[in-house]
Amino acid sequence: MKKEDYKMAFVEDTKDWCFSFAPGRIEFLGNHLDYNGGDVLGMAVNAGIYCLGVPDCENKPPENTKSKNRFSLFSENFEDAVWEGKLDNIERQDEKFSWTNYCLGVLKELQERDLAPSEGFRLIFTSNLPTSVGLSSSAALELASALTILQLAGKSLPTKELASLCRSAENHFVGLPCGILDQGTSAFGKKDHLVHIDCKEEIFSNLPIPLDTKVWIFNTGIKHDLVDSLYSTRHQECMEALEIGQKSFPENDRLTKFTDEQIQSLSLPANLKKRAIHISQEQKRVSAFRNGLAEGLEPYELGKLLAESHDSSSLNFENSCSELDYLSQELNQLTEVYGARLTGGGFGGAVMAWTSKNFSQTNAHEIVFAYKEKFNETIDWHQFESSDGARIENLLEQPG
Repeated sequence: MKKEDYKMAFVEDTKDWCFSFAPGRIEFLGNHLDYNGGDVLGMAVNAGIYCLGVPDCENKPPENTKSKNRFSLFSENFEDAVWEGKLDNIERQDEKFSWTNYCLGVLKELQERDLAPSEGFRLIFTSNLPTSVGLSSSAALELASALTILQLAGKSLPTKELASLCRSAENHFVGLPCGILDQGTSAFGKKDHLVHIDCKEEIFSNLPIPLDTKVWIFNTGIKHDLVDSLYSTRHQECMEALEIGQKSFPENDRLTKFTDEQIQSLSLPANLKKRAIHISQEQKRVSAFRNGLAEGLEPYELGKLLAESHDSSSLNFENSCSELDYLSQELNQLTEVYGARLTGGGFGGAVMAWTSKNFSQTNAHEIVFAYKEKFNETIDWHQFESSDGARIENLLEQPG
């Protein structure tokens, strides 16, 4: 058999395979504004999750109904990485298979909309995205799963509906009351741009990021599991502050609508007042950054808003920690750094630094060394570029 014959046979055997890619995202500015109906800025990054979908029953005899009802999930990033289930019995998983909930939630949402395959399949995942660093590998996993499952079913969805479906899966199946920031940024990413999201109306747009700037991530190594962490507590506190605030200002339908003066006039418990102040001021920072980009302000002016955001997250929203505070403070002292802040849900994870092109690996190593001296722990760092959003991408097709 000739080489060309083998190639043709392989192409024929894989003709029904489906491929997707979804990037991770950096929360650039707008900490915890998404579920409060505010505006956020995100950046899709040039790393993410790849998903291969394989119809599992195409060569099975028709009478083998048992196999037609089964599907499996595999990820090289987890031990005991193969999970098997039934299409008509999707249940939440715990412990070592908790990662599958992001895929299972998406599948369940698609089934409820009659957009899922009726026969079994396999999903195989691989990733070059660091986990537990605040880059939302969970949203990338959801979007990659959704795009691949839709292809297996011969269906499609507009990008906005795709992001909304994945958010619904995380809210209702996984159990995290997140907003649309993660899924929206991963879905609507664009190279050399930030993603702006009006989370109340779910309106997405792209803003060009100044050229010759870089984005670095410094990982504290403190793993944050947002489903079981204080994330839900902060969400509840914001809802309580809104409920109390609306008794005096019923015209404000979300916490981001309140002014500082209105918040100060309310009889709020100390913790709720601090949460409300952060949300109100963070909304102003996002608006100022967006307007500043449009007006052509220099990055060093815009970067001050990032440093202010971290201070507020630490002091008012209290979702930082000593390690995140230290990294932010050290980075914000450097002339090559326009602004640094925690990124993502907080309570661990990473600090993002927006820098000039002069910030180098030498600078990064100096930050790592200083952190080692302070906390006796060696941390890692990553440098990312902005990326296009989630998409169908055939890994078997070679350029040219």
